[in-house]
Amino acid sequence: MTTAPDMLPRFSTDLSGEVALVTGTTSGIGARFAEVLAACGAAVALTGRRTERLAPLAERIRARGGRSASYALDVTDADSIVSVIDAVGADLGPISILVNNAGIGIGAPALSASLEDLDAMLATNVRGPFIAAREVARRMIEAGIEGRIVNVASITAVMTVPGIAGYATTKAALAQMTRVMAREWARHGINVNALLPGYLLTEINAEHFASPAGEKQLGRFPRRRLGEPADLDGALLLLVSPASRFITGTLLTLDDGQSLG
Repeated sequence: MTTAPDMLPRFSTDLSGEVALVTGTTSGIGARFAEVLAACGAAVALTGRRTERLAPLAERIRARGGRSASYALDVTDADSIVSVIDAVGADLGPISILVNNAGIGIGAPALSASLEDLDAMLATNVRGPFIAAREVARRMIEAGIEGRIVNVASITAVMTVPGIAGYATTKAALAQMTRVMAREWARHGINVNALLPGYLLTEINAEHFASPAGEKQLGRFPRRRLGEPADLDGALLLLVSPASRFITGTLLTLDDGQSLG
């Protein structure tokens, strides 16, 4: 029995010919995303402030036959964002995929949170992604590229978690920014979506989840476990591939049921 051509699935993880800019690739989710995109054929721009961490990542990508280039990037600096975007275009080619991953989280209840910490999170988690998305989209439109933008938000954008008022506010802003940009750029063939991950085990939170408080929090999760960056692979590849042609303005929750209560 043969399958009619129009019945074959459209999904493919082949990203050959794509150029992806991923912010915050010095550790955790960002590093994983960069390796996955490169493994699927994309040329990947590695970025971050801790530039000494980019070289080992670039070497791992090269060892697997991938292509990448590294750039020092501070997403709180608008000039830095623009210069890196232009450099990536010159070095690797026009950007067709942007993953706004860089972010920081500083936990504190609303009454005790410092304005300095709030400003830092707003600059990193909202202003930086806004500028990066706008500048990449501007170039996509000028070049006639139907691209993909993926913003990495958090389940705290849509669920109430006491003690992280400032962080949750920035992630909620990023989620709504995603939807508005998707609407504004839809006619240009640019898809803008967001991933809303739950709690994943990374070097940033490993110490917390090994503590009594972390173990107690873990016990409240429906499956009493943490995810890992690799658990986001499928969703990322869906949103950056042609398979997402009918998906824009979507907030995709990936939390193993953690937000179910």
